[in-house]
Parts: sequence; structure tokens; C-alpha cells
Amino acid sequence: MAYAALGLFVVLMLVIGAWRRRIQLARTGDSGNRRGWRPEPTLEWWALAVADVGYLLVGVGAPAAALAGLSALGVFDRGWVQGFGVVVVAGGIVLTLVAQLGLGASWRIGVDDTETTELVTTGPFALVRNPIFTALLATLIGLALMVGNLVAIAGLVIAVVGIEVQVRGVEEPYLRRVHGRAYTDYAATVGRFLPWIGRIRDHQMMRGR
Repeated sequence: MAYAALGLFVVLMLVIGAWRRRIQLARTGDSGNRRGWRPEPTLEWWALAVADVGYLLVGVGAPAAALAGLSALGVFDRGWVQGFGVVVVAGGIVLTLVAQLGLGASWRIGVDDTETTELVTTGPFALVRNPIFTALLATLIGLALMVGNLVAIAGLVIAVVGIEVQVRGVEEPYLRRVHGRAYTDYAATVGRFLPWIGRIRDHQMMRGR
């Protein structure tokens, strides 16, 4: 199962990374990438770097550790759990791509404070405000179920931390600043990662300014 997890992680990266950027470039003339790869003293750079570490631990480190002899934790060391993980990964990859495509021309990797993109609130964004991250986390959970060792669990926790910091500390303040009342109304009615959970009330908006 470790080889399968590693292979599915490669598929994930190709589909939601390289292929998605090619689609964006063909449709808009812009790859959508706003992320700098050289270390920068910004919250966004560190948040995304932490998330990347988590992704790599789940998708590469955990399978490698399994191949080196690290056993799955007891509750995960069952064929049906690992099989369920495969189903979750497959569905998660599809849903991540669907959510990315749902952003249309507004899709970005990273945030550019100097540009204004359309606020998308339809399709999967009518259910949760961050369906891309929701689907991606579901995919990582599936990969963790397939391998089930401590490296996978640690990577999943690290990825969640990086994503939470990116969303709460970078993306939400940007969207409040750019879209104002339209975003606050949207955030007050639609959950952050899950339906109804993580809606932002007026007093929370004021603290985030």
C-alpha cells in the first residue's frame, strides 16, 4: 500500500499543480501562481512552507518510512481501512480539481495584495469558503489512512496548521480588505472548511481588521 500511496500523491501533485496551472495559462494567459519560492519574512511564505512540509511527510515521508519498516498504528493496520483510504484519495483529487476550476479566472496559488480578483460564492464555494483546502485535506486524510504510521499522522497535523495559518492569517484578511461587506456577508453565512462551521460574526470581523 505504501507504493500506491506514493503513486497517488504524485498524481495529486500533477493534477492540482502542474496540470491545473497549464489549464489556467491556456484559458487566461496567466498561470495563476503568485507564490515566491525563495524564503521571505512573510506569514504567507512560512504558512505555505509549513503546509508543504506536511504534504511531503504524508505523501512521501510516510510511504518511505513504511517501506523502511515502520508499521502502521494498530487501528490503521487493517485492509478495509487502507482500502477506504484509496477511495477517499481518489475522490479527494477529483473534488480538489473541481473546486479549483470553480474559481475560474480568480484561481491563484498565493496572494498578491496588489490585485483584485472576483469573489466567487457559487458552486462548491456556496457550501464552504475554502473547498479547495477541504478537498485537499480529505485527500491527505485518505493517504494517511493508506499508510497509517506516525509519520503520516504528524504530517497531517503539520499540514492542517499551515493551512489554518494561511487561511486565517493571510487569505481572509486580504478578502476582507478587497471585497469589504460582500465578503463579510458571505463569511457570516458560509463555513470555513465545513458547512456552517467557522462562520465569522461581525465582532470577529472587527478583531481581524
